[in-house]
Amino acid sequence: MKKLTEIFKSQKTTISFEIFPPKTEKGMESLGGALDELALLKPDFVSVTYGAGGSNRDTTLGLVRLVGEKYGLTAMHHFTCVIHTKNEIKVILDKIKGLGICNILALRGDPPKDRPDWKPGLENFQYSCELVQFIRENYGDFFAIGVAGFPEGHPLATSREFDAQILKKKIDAGGEFVVTQLFFDNKDYFDYVKRLKSQGVSVRVIPGVLPITNYEGAVNFCKGCGASVPQKIHDIFKPIRDDKEKTLEAGTQWAIRQCRELLKGGAPGLHLYTLNKAEPVKTIIKALAYP
Repeated sequence: MKKLTEIFKSQKTTISFEIFPPKTEKGMESLGGALDELALLKPDFVSVTYGAGGSNRDTTLGLVRLVGEKYGLTAMHHFTCVIHTKNEIKVILDKIKGLGICNILALRGDPPKDRPDWKPGLENFQYSCELVQFIRENYGDFFAIGVAGFPEGHPLATSREFDAQILKKKIDAGGEFVVTQLFFDNKDYFDYVKRLKSQGVSVRVIPGVLPITNYEGAVNFCKGCGASVPQKIHDIFKPIRDDKEKTLEAGTQWAIRQCRELLKGGAPGLHLYTLNKAEPVKTIIKALAYP
């Protein structure tokens, strides 16, 4: 499996997809069908999410291997440190390395729903920058390490400037590239990149884009992750929220415009949140004429 840092050296722009481990057998079958179609688009890499405390650890690992072995694509394994002890993290990372998986998105993660009041102790990491440093110190350059970025600032950050300072800590600890949280106003992304540069951060910052296929679902998801929903989104999607076809069409067109503007403005690629479906990603990629 290729290291993302090597891909980035040879490609100015990349297209990547994100998938998540389904909870049911039916969901897994559906994802398999979607992957058959998504693989034909030849993304530069596919990232696979990881539940809080490794709640879907084996499924994540299985999907990462599937992406690489069946489809011949480069995969990135999300990894959260919440709940896990340092010893547990070492055991898991040893296993990931042993399987030849060399790309990791290092995250703090949120406590699982059944343990919302969990607090880190001496055997846990409190921040993702500590996880990044641990990986780098224990595994050298084996892993290409990505970190999460928040164009509108992390929900717990006191300001966007402070958030940029925290991001710099993750890069200084060994992070090599950034994949951002979703956003709908591209100005938030471009302003974010400027803030990071003012902190001396010059690594690749890949914007995360979520095509809207369900208005209420997108709004609720944004509430949970701290992303804002511009009034224009409400104006477009609220009147058609009960019409799946119109919502899909409007969401696809919005995402195409957003992606075009990001690439034109110098973004080093696009990270599309697929929601485990081939559409509207297929239509978006075709419209962008990528590669």
